[in-house]
Amino acid sequence: MLKKIPAILVFMCLATFAYGQTIVSTTPENKKVILEEFTGIHCVFCPQGHAIAQAIQDNNPGNVFLINIHTGSFSNPGAGEPDFRTPFGAALASQSGLVGYPAGTVNRHVFPGQSQSGGNHTAMSRGNWTGTSNTTLGEASYVNVGVEAEIDVSNNELTVHVEAYYTGDSPEATNFMNVALLQNNTLGPQTGGNAGDEYVHMHRLVHLVTGQWGASISPTTTGTFIDETYTYTIPADYNGVPVELADLEVVAFISETQQEIPSGAGAYPTYVGFANANDAYARYVEDLDDQCGFDISPKVNIQNVGGDELTSLTINYSVNGGPSQSYDWTGSLLSLQNETVELPPISYTIQANNTVEITLENDENNANNVTSNTFDVAIEGTGTVFMILNTDNAGSQCTWDVVDSSGNTVYSGGPYGNNETINETFSLPAECYKFSVYDSGGDGGGSIVLYDTNNDVLYNSSGNYGSGDSGNFSSNGVLGIGENALEGIRLYPNPTNSILNISNAAASTVEIYNLLGQLVATKTNISNNDQIEVSRLQAGTYLVKVSKDNAVKVDKLIISK
Repeated sequence: MLKKIPAILVFMCLATFAYGQTIVSTTPENKKVILEEFTGIHCVFCPQGHAIAQAIQDNNPGNVFLINIHTGSFSNPGAGEPDFRTPFGAALASQSGLVGYPAGTVNRHVFPGQSQSGGNHTAMSRGNWTGTSNTTLGEASYVNVGVEAEIDVSNNELTVHVEAYYTGDSPEATNFMNVALLQNNTLGPQTGGNAGDEYVHMHRLVHLVTGQWGASISPTTTGTFIDETYTYTIPADYNGVPVELADLEVVAFISETQQEIPSGAGAYPTYVGFANANDAYARYVEDLDDQCGFDISPKVNIQNVGGDELTSLTINYSVNGGPSQSYDWTGSLLSLQNETVELPPISYTIQANNTVEITLENDENNANNVTSNTFDVAIEGTGTVFMILNTDNAGSQCTWDVVDSSGNTVYSGGPYGNNETINETFSLPAECYKFSVYDSGGDGGGSIVLYDTNNDVLYNSSGNYGSGDSGNFSSNGVLGIGENALEGIRLYPNPTNSILNISNAAASTVEIYNLLGQLVATKTNISNNDQIEVSRLQAGTYLVKVSKDNAVKVDKLIISK
């Protein structure tokens, strides 16, 4: 809830004002840019907009402030996705007149001929932001704005102190003070940007402390000094997305009405209220894939929740209560900053259910020094594994490998052509294996599935794996499958459009799979010179698996129409 602490102080005489002003300049200044960008998480071109806006800010430090507003259909979360929307986004977007994403307004000003929808609308496409920002930065402002913020970590109370000084007259008798609370460094999905679910969302609007259109201020004439303080209790999350106090920033700006911003300012909060000076917090161990015996390198997130800088820390860790290892971390974490630390590999004895435990060295608060996470044993497959890999329209970016527990590459492949289907068969002795796929473009590729002769899926991906992904599985070494297994069996004609003839396969089972690994036809107890009707299958490529006496033969089948 917003609390407003005492009222506006008005000094019409500069000599008197000099005793009251603390953070705002009384010298006439040019406008500062407030760039509000309308964005989402399913927006192909939004990352380009983010890059353009960030470049404008980077090229004009202290003079450009960004507010990213998630709204519209591109911001609607799917199942399991974060909801970055706010109660304020729809109205902000509506008054801008936007017709596409990303859209941006520069000081909510109408720039003739540059609006997305024409007329007196402020929303512009990303190609217009740089020029209009440069124009704005060269214009005189009639008001200067200064802001500072503080967060008491003991109760999550934000205090924002804003000052404004009018070096000229506003065209409106009443202006509005707006205070926006933003969060940076939030990982989440993004259709564009080649980062998958690990896109870094910056300058994300989470709340408007002064409400939808700001708090009214007056008078607005030359020599007026405005001094306002607002307090707001920050919740633990917004729409289920956790708040990271260390990633918050504040942007304050004045508007004439709901539009036209003469200037603004921004600040990163300072933090007070720490219970201890030296307090490292073991927040969590990152989730581990199912394992089958590889040494693991746990990743633990540590946070400095003390008042002093954290520069060194001993981290102890073990798996399943086995021998402990120690790692001496060095670095620099200021109050509330956090870092994910990848620990050196540790060996362990695999169990059906496994626990990795992390313990930090003693400090002033040992209650938060221990964290843990669990992982399961990886799925066990048979000695023969089949891979179906589909490339996208950038097949040359795709490679893969299968590595055993000693780090030896036993199979590998790629790069490939575009939109190809790759079929491979792996003969794997009893061992632990890791399958990895890589994409040099960083945006994933087509679907992948690995399955064994029992049709158990050992690894699968829809293709949304960014720069790469991996999974572990083991082999029991059973079924010595190879090119010579079940030799003599003949499947013909191939291609076919109606009947598949099978010879020399008595007492076997025949299964036909599509390239998604789905069983589409089967026949058991095959007799010599038997047949399978395939006319109902659509044209395309299939896999035929013939099984008999713990041996398997896999062939490619083409259905033609």
